[in-house]
Amino acid sequence: MTVSLIDAPARPPVEPPVRERVYTIRGGARLCGAVQIGGAKNAALPILAATLLTADTCVIENVPDIADIRVMLDLLRHMGADVVHEPALGRVAITCADIRTRTTPDALAERFRGSFLVMGPLLARFGQASTARPGGCNIGSRPVDVHSKGFRALGAEVANVDHRFAASGRLKGANILLDVPSHTGTENIIMAAVLADGLTVIENASIEPEVLDLVDFLRSLGARIAWTPTARQLAIQGVPRLHGTVFRLMPDRLEAGTYLLAGAITRGDVTVERVVPDHLRSVIAKLVEAGAQVDEAEHSVRVVVDRPLTAVDVHTYFYPGFPTDLQQPFTALLTQAHGESIVQETVFEARMTYAYELQRMGADVGVKGATAVVNGPSRLHGTTVTAHDLRAGAAVMLAALAAEGDTLIRAAHTVERGYNRLIDNLCALGAVGSADWLEALPA
Repeated sequence: MTVSLIDAPARPPVEPPVRERVYTIRGGARLCGAVQIGGAKNAALPILAATLLTADTCVIENVPDIADIRVMLDLLRHMGADVVHEPALGRVAITCADIRTRTTPDALAERFRGSFLVMGPLLARFGQASTARPGGCNIGSRPVDVHSKGFRALGAEVANVDHRFAASGRLKGANILLDVPSHTGTENIIMAAVLADGLTVIENASIEPEVLDLVDFLRSLGARIAWTPTARQLAIQGVPRLHGTVFRLMPDRLEAGTYLLAGAITRGDVTVERVVPDHLRSVIAKLVEAGAQVDEAEHSVRVVVDRPLTAVDVHTYFYPGFPTDLQQPFTALLTQAHGESIVQETVFEARMTYAYELQRMGADVGVKGATAVVNGPSRLHGTTVTAHDLRAGAAVMLAALAAEGDTLIRAAHTVERGYNRLIDNLCALGAVGSADWLEALPA
């Protein structure tokens, strides 16, 4: 087999910890059955941050038990929040009556990008906030300009000194036009505006379902928000204070999409339950275009593949376009489709590093800039690969399901930032795999 190398990305260096999380997957099993989808990570993080807006207790249900959530809860505890976490029940009760600091510790903030979401709530309620430059997956430039410009428009003074951001001031309503519909930028500005004096109008806002979930949560706290998704416009009338609530998170469309792709790449029959099918519309359309059979019910989606898949082109874009977070897993699926597929990444320019790992497994995939060219179907074989980021980890896991032999996936802790019990759920569908802690392997 010929592997095309079109300016293939250099393999990023990996420095494993003393003990390393690894997955082992034996490919070749056809996945069949149903899996229930948990709460959405990308909705949970801003909603947990938003509990800082009130001194009353907020109870959040359907919270996924994943690494990023645990770090966010540690962050809130550090600032003085009383947090009662019941992971087995998917429930968190948070009371932010005694917030001792408006500053996040570097060690926690630098571990994940969601840490920056506390800026808006802290600024709104206390008039000041400070945090380190947010960490997270290395998938390209993710500037906080949208956040900073929004805070300034609301009247805050914003400074960036030694990779630490600080904002302070009394906030007043304003008209804000976002340069790009950043979902975290939209969320931070919404949270800052709900306690501001007067009316705030945000144009070119993100309309991702997770942003709408945050809006629903804030409304349950007593916020006054009018939402016009078709116009990408939000109107927020500031209120003096917010109260507590009980709120249930939306299901994770990215987790659901990953399991649908796992069923498709193994020529299986997989149903994802407790989902909102409309949230998966762009993914479903591409699966059908590739030749999969997809059946929708009110709260479930089923994918069946009983014939060869055909190549399709994928172009990521802001919602309702094809989600950037499923670009990598979908590319893994395309290694098993007949013909040439072109995958264009338009949201994050450095999201193609996983291509090297697929090449190691035998995939005919080449990269030039933010575009991947996939020729399939490829005969994949098990080997040792690395999960360079959360969704890249999902991509190599899917490839491992379709490969011959065993695949060892290093740095698997990155996958656990966004997926709860992924190995267990895949095995329940028929996969053969395990998760282990090993002494650090050589780089």
